[in-house]
Amino acid sequence: MAVDPTGDGLKRYLAEDPGGPVVMLNLLRFREGGQASYARYSRALSETILQRYGAEVLFYGKGSTALVAEDGQAWDAVLLVRYPSREVFSQMVADPDFQAVAHFRTEALSEAVLQATIPVGSG
Repeated sequence: MAVDPTGDGLKRYLAEDPGGPVVMLNLLRFREGGQASYARYSRALSETILQRYGAEVLFYGKGSTALVAEDGQAWDAVLLVRYPSREVFSQMVADPDFQAVAHFRTEALSEAVLQATIPVGSG
């Protein structure tokens, strides 16, 4: 299963940019023992990298009871992060400091969804 953005995905993400801030939806499914690795990744981002790019975590929580989901569709965690723009997000993932810790995320996850959101009514 895919857990990291690809070059083609990033190109499409930038090409479909409606402008303005973007809130990234992260749905996370951890590998056995992956929470510790993800915590290390999260600490590195929250201590310096997110601030450098003007990003903020809006919500981070554990998955709980799935009221409507097929078997295997429940997620271990949900994360919402606001970035000033899609371009800023793209710059952040290319930053050598981000690249140095991104492997902790990759090692932590068995599956993920990383989806840009746009406000309803904005296009």
